[in-house]
Amino acid sequence: MAECGGSGSGSSGDSLDKSITLPPDEIFRNLENAKRFAIDIGGSLTKLAYYSTVQHKVARVRSFDHSDKDTEQDHEPPYEISVQEEVTARLHFVKFENTYIEACLDFIKDHLVNTETKVIQATGGGAYKFKDLIEEKLQLKVDKEDVMTCLIKGCNFVLKNIPHEAFVYQKGSNPEFRFQTNHPSVFPYLLVSIGSGVSIVKVETEDRFEWIGGSSIGGGTFWGLGALLTKTKKFDELLHLASRGQHTNVDMLVQDIYGGAHQTLGLSGNLIASSFGKSATADTGTGLSPALALGGAWRPPGRLPSVLLLPPRVLQGGHGQEPAAHDQQRHRAARLPVRQAPLLGPGVLRRLFHPRPPRHHAHHHLQHQLLLQDPNQYSWEENYAGSSGLMSSSPELCPTQRPRSGTFDLLEMDRLERPLVNLPLLLDPSSYVPDTVDLTDDALARKYWLTCFEEALDGVVKRAVASQPGSVDAAERAEKFRQKYWNKLQTLRHQPFAYGTLTVRSLLDTREHCLNEFNFPDPYSKVKQKDNGVALKCFQRVIHSLDALGWEERQLALVKGLLAGNVFDWGAKAVSDVLESDPQFGFEEAKRKLQERPWLVDSYSKWLQRLKGPPHKCALIFADNSGVDVILGVFPFVRELLSRGTEVILACNSGPALNDVTYSESLIVAERIAAMDPVIRSALREGRLLLMQTGSSSPCLDLSRLDKGLAVLVRERGADLVVIEGMGRAVHTNYHAALRCESLKLAVIKNSWLAERLGGRLFSVIFKYEVPAE
Repeated sequence: MAECGGSGSGSSGDSLDKSITLPPDEIFRNLENAKRFAIDIGGSLTKLAYYSTVQHKVARVRSFDHSDKDTEQDHEPPYEISVQEEVTARLHFVKFENTYIEACLDFIKDHLVNTETKVIQATGGGAYKFKDLIEEKLQLKVDKEDVMTCLIKGCNFVLKNIPHEAFVYQKGSNPEFRFQTNHPSVFPYLLVSIGSGVSIVKVETEDRFEWIGGSSIGGGTFWGLGALLTKTKKFDELLHLASRGQHTNVDMLVQDIYGGAHQTLGLSGNLIASSFGKSATADTGTGLSPALALGGAWRPPGRLPSVLLLPPRVLQGGHGQEPAAHDQQRHRAARLPVRQAPLLGPGVLRRLFHPRPPRHHAHHHLQHQLLLQDPNQYSWEENYAGSSGLMSSSPELCPTQRPRSGTFDLLEMDRLERPLVNLPLLLDPSSYVPDTVDLTDDALARKYWLTCFEEALDGVVKRAVASQPGSVDAAERAEKFRQKYWNKLQTLRHQPFAYGTLTVRSLLDTREHCLNEFNFPDPYSKVKQKDNGVALKCFQRVIHSLDALGWEERQLALVKGLLAGNVFDWGAKAVSDVLESDPQFGFEEAKRKLQERPWLVDSYSKWLQRLKGPPHKCALIFADNSGVDVILGVFPFVRELLSRGTEVILACNSGPALNDVTYSESLIVAERIAAMDPVIRSALREGRLLLMQTGSSSPCLDLSRLDKGLAVLVRERGADLVVIEGMGRAVHTNYHAALRCESLKLAVIKNSWLAERLGGRLFSVIFKYEVPAE
């Protein structure tokens, strides 16, 4: 979050540099590589969107070329690693007050180097008001677009690509913010856009919507009244004053009129009966306190249009309801007037909010009009490293910030290589929630995990530097990573809702994004290379010992092998401490670490009984870690399923995260195993074993955002068994996921606090076999 001061009128790029806390290149990131622009200028705020290309480092793996060698050397690693430059697409969104538009345009003009177009798409009233200024400053032609179309398309785009974009707010509850998981069934909804004024639109489909009402009382009203009542004309300072106000000193409530009798009427005593109703009779002394006045100065429209049928949800967006500073206003907005209740019928109206409003005006406007002819060709995800989140304007909430006069809100989204879709085997995609614990809701868990990630930061920095021994600036970049991630964690301590629902998954993903930001694409690449090489040398011995067992003994040994392999997780401090202090710690030692049966969650007997029946048609297995986990745990289990006549789809991460096995690594591992084992070799050749990528680069697993190719294959092959292994994939996420087929969720708990909370101890075992209800 950047900060501004002084007037932007007539300013130059230099003056912009002096007026903000962050450097301008932190606000307008990758501007030199900007290709296309779109801008939405409202009555008070400007929202700029631009598309750029971003060059960053990626770790690639490939098999060695052994064409000129008779045999491979025993000491040789299983593959080679190279770091390459890759170019990807990114969307940038910046929101700032209109006061600073000239300074911002000057800075943008000075840094436009490779712009591919001479036209800038614009919407909003300012597209007319500031047309000449924009064309003069940027030397680009302004092409004006319909504001309502941009608004709706942008909203749909955000809801589709950011799963936790909308939230319900209820003042006084714990927590007050409850984020909603977005699903394809978002339609229909009412969009209440609160900017300088208010527009209300009924949205029925992607392309069908209708304007049904509005109000002239909006964010501009608040700003104007605040400027009249106080000594400041700065929007964020007014928000800070409002957050300290008490509206009950000026607003007349139902209880002020009825006293205790309001209960017999079925009304809340705190319901506002008359805005500013006390002002005429209250003894305010020499003047009305600005903070108190602003506490009740403005509220979003409480009455919805009197239509006979309302959609099941109301989505409220616009800077006028930003949750960081509008608690009281949102509290009132969330209450539907009693007279409107009969219109709702038997359903429940849900009023949701857009948490970061600079997005949805220019958002789809840029994406739909300029970037993609087919908007379904790609999926996008928020880049947590570049987004400012829901930053509070209150210094009390975020003491690292000084009071501000103006702000630049930032959002960045990265384009993924292919579209992400639901796993077809989800029982009910509309109710699926990937995360097991919402840390926004669970204060005790939130405190623990934030502290846990803070304490692990030194180790991550050390690992990042060690992964690039030849780099002269690795230590400097690692320190920058440390500071950025530390700041994110402090923001989340004060505002757990800053990036939507706070979970262990989001904390892990934010860390990965910050590592990539400073060119640490795969800090564990060397570790994985070594671990895979060691495990491959043990594969045949493990297989021979399994084949020597009787059928029932072998099934238990295979499961224990899966669990023992899952111990090798460098992301768990209890494990990394062991692995660093005892390099000889191996597969057999891990087996001895496991909890004895009965396990903490133990469905093994039920699973064994199922194996005595007919084989599954096709198993989808989500693998976890490299090395011992995938090679000595997963592949022997895969081999057994193949021997039973079950086809197997082995899904691995598309990109690196911790020491998780990636798709490209799995291809090489499978190739090496196939050279040693005829069962794997024939299955690969005949297409009974297929290796696929998940579309994810996370230690956790969101089954609603999987690679489309994987989803298509699962449907085509008729998968009837899903195996999810690992603490991140089967405990932090998907522990409660309901599927339409049989599932195995298994993990070893490698965190003492979590194990105790679940009723177990370190290295307790989760083995959860589930069969869907008939």
